[in-house]
Amino acid sequence: MKTPLFQGAATAVITPMKGREVDYEAFAGIIDFQLRAGIDALVVCGTTGEASTLTDKEQIDTIAFAVKQVGGRVPVIAGAGSNDTAHAISLCQGSCEVGADGLLVVTPYYNKTSQRGLIHMYTQIADAVDKPLILYNVPSRTGMNIEPATYAALADHPNISGIKEASGNFSKMVETVSLVGDKLALYSGNDDQIVPTLALGGSGVISVLSNVLPAETSKMCHLFFEGKVKESMAMQCKYLPLINALFSDVNPIPVKEAMAMLGYCTADMREPLYPMEDGKREALRTLLMQAVR
Repeated sequence: MKTPLFQGAATAVITPMKGREVDYEAFAGIIDFQLRAGIDALVVCGTTGEASTLTDKEQIDTIAFAVKQVGGRVPVIAGAGSNDTAHAISLCQGSCEVGADGLLVVTPYYNKTSQRGLIHMYTQIADAVDKPLILYNVPSRTGMNIEPATYAALADHPNISGIKEASGNFSKMVETVSLVGDKLALYSGNDDQIVPTLALGGSGVISVLSNVLPAETSKMCHLFFEGKVKESMAMQCKYLPLINALFSDVNPIPVKEAMAMLGYCTADMREPLYPMEDGKREALRTLLMQAVR
């Protein structure tokens, strides 16, 4: 069995901004908040970190800043995928050079590829770096799915260590687990499915919720690991309304608004992301304040 990059909750952390500029002062405060709360890992420059509108330099600089701020206390996992294999390799290598502990690599999007193409792409990337990869499956954003047989074909590569599954398809997830066993760590990519994914033998979650509730999201996972399944499931149910509110608009719009409500940053984001409707914002505020008080 490969050693998982982390067990528990990894925050898919937002990238705070002032106007269009990355706000590194706010980012330092957010990272420190996460570490004080006992988060298990951080994912920087993923979907929630608005990587798609960062330049390559901004992306690598943001990852380098997080690595320095974290100082080895938890793993820093860099979002470094692309729909161009050569570009993905460049981002992955740059992330490794600035000290990332692992890489989160999404499937190609828009141009997509075949399952054979996925195997070839991920093998090329894994061969080009010396850090572990987590494969990221999010069909709602990319228009394609990683099939269980494809995971199985990649599972023996020494640099491919895990899966972030955001398909929501538990039948496919069960099939994947049956094929790969403990060769790949399974992480939930959906906050409303943390405990069900752990029940399949999952190692944790890469979470949006943990931006605002890092201690609670980590505790949900660790209660399950300790055999306290009912307590873990109770937390899943307790925070479900807030989870739904955090996805009531396109991620990361609501979570950025939520972090601004908590005073960690502004709600500034790069277009085409656009501020929430007032009604959704106030519903989010109500649930958020109930959760954090």
